[in-house]
Amino acid sequence: MMFQNQPVIEIGNQLSSALFAPQHGGRLLTWRVDGQDIIHWPAHANWHNPQKIRGGNPLLFPFIARHLVAGEPGWWLDETGIKREMPVHGFARTLPFSHTISTDGMEICMVLEDSDATRQAYPYAFRFEARYRLAGNGMEVTLATSNLSQRPMPYYAGHHFYFSLPQALRATSTIELPPNQRRSFLPDGEISTPEPGRSHYRLSDPLIQDRFHVLRSQQPVYLSTPAIGRKITIELQVPGSIAWHTVTTWAEKPDDDYYCVEPWTGLPNAIHHGQGLRWLQPGQQEQAICRIEAAFT
Repeated sequence: MMFQNQPVIEIGNQLSSALFAPQHGGRLLTWRVDGQDIIHWPAHANWHNPQKIRGGNPLLFPFIARHLVAGEPGWWLDETGIKREMPVHGFARTLPFSHTISTDGMEICMVLEDSDATRQAYPYAFRFEARYRLAGNGMEVTLATSNLSQRPMPYYAGHHFYFSLPQALRATSTIELPPNQRRSFLPDGEISTPEPGRSHYRLSDPLIQDRFHVLRSQQPVYLSTPAIGRKITIELQVPGSIAWHTVTTWAEKPDDDYYCVEPWTGLPNAIHHGQGLRWLQPGQQEQAICRIEAAFT
């Protein structure tokens, strides 16, 4: 089907449906449950520059957020000391994925593999899968990373969910987090000294703007918007999943009609400071799984 003059894939049923653009970074565009938008997508998206569109769920791989070498952004050092270029949030969100749809029409699997477009920035053979399955009011999302190289492969993947939230309701909406430490990214590429993180915040609270909530347990995250009777649960402790390292909270501007809550398996620049850096052994695969459920009263 076509959406905003772009070919897209739809999965789901009358209760719950989602649109995807595999050719644009395997991106989830929209998710609607019982007629309500759960994931935000702008009405007038600039498809000439998809990575700048504030909406959907960009897939973050092989690394998350910003990286620096000697203060210069956009670079990282591999294990042999070679300096390599890496865009913000990695390259996956700008590359085309292949895809398959389940026979019941409720699941999509999108796959990115190493190619000439990836090897200079990331000299490893890999397979990166994003699987979305709808069931009832929920969505289960699996990020499966496989190392097809003959040497250990560094990575840390994550999500960038843009949850739909009218700006006027931000101050009365809340987030409930598991036990955590609150941290931020410093200009030199290091991570700030941990501060005690609270369990509850209003989404208008500046304390959580562009903050990393480093998890001390894998309990659920709850987003509540009482004005519209909506509660979103993000389950992090799912059988078969590695542990999520952090949940990041962010919005670009105070008047945006969304709020981002992002489960990550590592922290920005982890390849250099090690916090959340994962090394996947040759021939091995890891899965990071979360479940999202939308409830209405």
